Amino acid sequence: MKAAIVRHAGQTPTYGDFESPVASAGEHLIDVSAAAISPLTRGRASGTHYSSDNAFPFVPGIDGVGRREDGGRVYFVLPRAPHGAMAEQTVVPAARCLPLPADLDDITAAAIANPGLSSWAALKERARLRTGETVLINGATGISGRLAIQIAKHLGAAKVIATGRDSAALHELAALGADATIALVEDGEALERSFKPHVAAGVDIVLDYLWGPSAQRLLIAAARAATGTVPIRFVQIGSASGGDITLPSAALRASPITLMGSGIGSIPLERLVALTAELLQAAVPAGLRVAVDPAPLSDIDQSWTRESGHRRTVMTM
Repeated sequence: MKAAIVRHAGQTPTYGDFESPVASAGEHLIDVSAAAISPLTRGRASGTHYSSDNAFPFVPGIDGVGRREDGGRVYFVLPRAPHGAMAEQTVVPAARCLPLPADLDDITAAAIANPGLSSWAALKERARLRTGETVLINGATGISGRLAIQIAKHLGAAKVIATGRDSAALHELAALGADATIALVEDGEALERSFKPHVAAGVDIVLDYLWGPSAQRLLIAAARAATGTVPIRFVQIGSASGGDITLPSAALRASPITLMGSGIGSIPLERLVALTAELLQAAVPAGLRVAVDPAPLSDIDQSWTRESGHRRTVMTM
């Protein structure tokens, strides 16, 4: 069968022939129609993501959309290695195949599921968002951040504050539901000052897609400006700005901040699958929007390096 193939760590996938999968008991053989290129997919292919097993060659792609043997249309996640989503066929445990709503098309489902789950799981499972709370999204101009704004509002947030470096992109976020924006300037002290009034006014939940300097300044600002009556649930989701920060211990002792992570490992896999099912069922009623660039699987080498900004590349079979 035709597939995208990763032969070595860090190598751009190539289009070629890969052994066709055979389903075992408890699995479905999926005829794949669409699979998105996500940061997690890239991280696993490069061998740098913490969930990588570094066994080569393999077909990349952690999730996608296709049809089971009986013709049922499903979203699937975590196919059985070495078979991934970016191939004409793959094999997936039956428990990781979710029926799709009839009004949610294949490409949109493939584009929304992974980035949307990052905030859906963080808000519902980790932070336990309550109606009327304020959510600050650190790193809101990318695909996941834009969906996080929409999802936070759909789940009941009364106010959403969005941060980002791109001023033009920040201006676009009001249309998605952002009530306020903060520019992530290079001057650390100025950035900390920009965070303080928002924290002082009350921030219940932070969804952090960046880590690095902005997260460090945000945590310090929260420690200094928090009133002590509004606990802040700080949920770490991504590390686009760096894997480490330096945080004074007093920042946690002197303020009601709860630090937690959200992702594979911090939430049981079966629960992540159930949360994905909720997200997909809500996608159309909630009017979730994501910019998509479809491309045929045969263009995988060019598409792999082309994706950027707030658009999601979806490979079609």
